[in-house]
Amino acid sequence: MLLKKGSKGAEVKKLQQALNIDNDGIFGKDTEAAVKIFQQENNLVVDGIAGPNTLKLINELSASTDISEKVYTPYQDLRVHKYFLPKGEYKEGPTSKEYLFLHHTAGWHTPYKTIAGWANDERGPVATEFVLGGQSIKGNNKQYDGELVQCLPEGAFGWHLGKNGSRHMHTHSVGIEICNFGYLKNGKTYVNTKAASDQIVKLNTPFRGYQEWHKYSDKQIETLRMFILWIANRDSIDVRKGLVTEIKQQGPKAFEYNPNAFDGSIKGMWSHSNVRKDKFDVFPQDNLMDMLLSL
Repeated sequence: MLLKKGSKGAEVKKLQQALNIDNDGIFGKDTEAAVKIFQQENNLVVDGIAGPNTLKLINELSASTDISEKVYTPYQDLRVHKYFLPKGEYKEGPTSKEYLFLHHTAGWHTPYKTIAGWANDERGPVATEFVLGGQSIKGNNKQYDGELVQCLPEGAFGWHLGKNGSRHMHTHSVGIEICNFGYLKNGKTYVNTKAASDQIVKLNTPFRGYQEWHKYSDKQIETLRMFILWIANRDSIDVRKGLVTEIKQQGPKAFEYNPNAFDGSIKGMWSHSNVRKDKFDVFPQDNLMDMLLSL
């Protein structure tokens, strides 16, 4: 059997399930990218085609209960799943880390889909080291809620801040993408998907012009808490400086643009919206702020 871009049907769906990506039964660019990632991780020919050798190994590994090399627990109950981008889609480093940045993904709830998208785009090494899964905004899928995935080797980096005041921050920072649609307008996302009522949070004061936002789940916030404390220790980053200090002083306004974040003069933890006036991640949900203040 040979499955490749354009293939459809039950076998493609089975392949997608084994690769932990959306299983619509259509072999498109995201499936091709996921196959390439799998092939690279397992020393196979990296062509994005699921031929006999690739399918055999996928079936063997998906049937195995030994996930010790793919999942590790570096801090408390934090579980980290390894799913590395192909080489060439990131800068290998290593570099010392001085900042931690919180982002939103431009997509749905599945971290593996986000990473496969990065592997298949033409932007080059644009990525963060980690992606945090969430709930489907439709309210019908919690499979990846709170699941943390590492897609770059430790010490590596990708361009993840866009235009800012310090190139140094790109190469000396850790980034995490939180699966979240961000702002909502009349209960709908920017791609016009209607949000389930339990996926909507209404802020007391609008943030960047919007009062309704896609809610961070309790699992996301708890995983993020353990992740931040782990990275603080792993990379010797003072995560209480930056965003946390600003929350203590300004409350929700701490998530707005900050010149000290833009130019990198204060090292610590920031959100992407702190360095870019055109970004909407991350937003001041009450229990997120409570968690950050507890660090």
